Amino acid sequence: MVEADDAELIRRSIDDPEQFAGVFDRYVGQIHRYVARRLGVQVADDIVAETFLTAFRSRASYDHAKPLARPWLYGIATNLIARQRRDEERFLRVLARTGAEPPPESMADAVIGRVAAQAEDRRLAGALTGLASGDRDVLLLVALGEMAYDEVAQALEIPIGTVRSRLHRARKQARAALGTGNHTREDA
Repeated sequence: MVEADDAELIRRSIDDPEQFAGVFDRYVGQIHRYVARRLGVQVADDIVAETFLTAFRSRASYDHAKPLARPWLYGIATNLIARQRRDEERFLRVLARTGAEPPPESMADAVIGRVAAQAEDRRLAGALTGLASGDRDVLLLVALGEMAYDEVAQALEIPIGTVRSRLHRARKQARAALGTGNHTREDA
């Protein structure tokens, strides 16, 4: 039996709301990891719940020509994160000063990671705080959401060229803030 794509599940969910559970099951882990990395674990549960509630409520307007709902869901999550912008920026400023962040990983992994990377976390958080919000969103969708450029463009409803320019600018500014000279092929 061939598994239904996201668009089909969303279409079916209009008459049978239980069908939306398939979309939820496919993406809840990815969305939760992304939000937890952006805002911390404590806020992630609420944002993820609101993301899927928003998606469920707006499922009738979903573009069924798009078989994957992933960019749509990341777009909703990113918009909800934007509402939390002040809290996110406050979180990054605290992280930049203290390095204290609630770990999304196990306690053992967190301890090992902190010992090795606490200073880098503070520097990175400071670099992220210095980015424009649109540049930061693109960078974090690519880095934390592991999204392709076209998915980021769909999620943020911006042209792919804007994704590329924002990502280039964000990487350049982050490198300058971190004092690194590493370049990637995309930045050339």
